[in-house]
Amino acid sequence: MPYIKPENRPPLDRIVDLMLATDMKPDGDLNYILFKYARRIPHSYATLKSYRAELRETADEIGRRMLAPYEDAAKERNGDVL
Repeated sequence: MPYIKPENRPPLDRIVDLMLATDMKPDGDLNYILFKYARRIPHSYATLKSYRAELRETADEIGRRMLAPYEDAAKERNGDVL
């Protein structure tokens, strides 16, 4: 989950702000950034395994907190699949 100590957030928030300011798109640009970062971090099996796990956790969090509400609203609007 993306919950880190408040004092650790400002430098990371600046990176997010820069990504927004450069009009970075999630359809290729984000893949490029994340892969390039992965290529530059110290390589070990454990490090790369942890990095991959963090990416998966991020995808799960986006699904749970951001996509699920859309799905719930569509189900309410259109009815459940029976």
